[in-house]
Amino acid sequence: MRHLDLNPLYRSTVGFDRLFSLLDGPSGPDGNAPSYPPYNIERLSDNAYRITMAVAGFGESDISIESKENSLLVKGEKSSTSEEADSDTFIYRGIASRAFERRFQLAEYVEVKGASLENGLLHIELVREIPEAMKPRRIAINAPAQKVIEQA
Repeated sequence: MRHLDLNPLYRSTVGFDRLFSLLDGPSGPDGNAPSYPPYNIERLSDNAYRITMAVAGFGESDISIESKENSLLVKGEKSSTSEEADSDTFIYRGIASRAFERRFQLAEYVEVKGASLENGLLHIELVREIPEAMKPRRIAINAPAQKVIEQA
């Protein structure tokens, strides 16, 4: 019997606590998910999550974040003018500044609440807000009035 490793599925989906039913297939020419830029997905509480991406060398103007339906798209692209001006000054360039596109499939009712960029890390805050009509509610049990038998 073969063992099926579902860890790659957990990495690119936020808000699912059970087996994933909504996933895009891995993208890439060899069938593997892209590995750049590296990222973490954290659970901050029952309904709060954070995606942290390592985007050293990118500024706020180089990154775009788009949320549409149940997917989150993060794109990064350096402006070509700054690269051309700096190309003669580098002896060795080890910090990757290639363009990237990273997609995340979000569970129902997960919304992007904000994003911040500090120290080369992009933090994207997510919150799952379930509508009141979908939340579980407690149903009171009404017992019938007790019958009292009187003695004569």
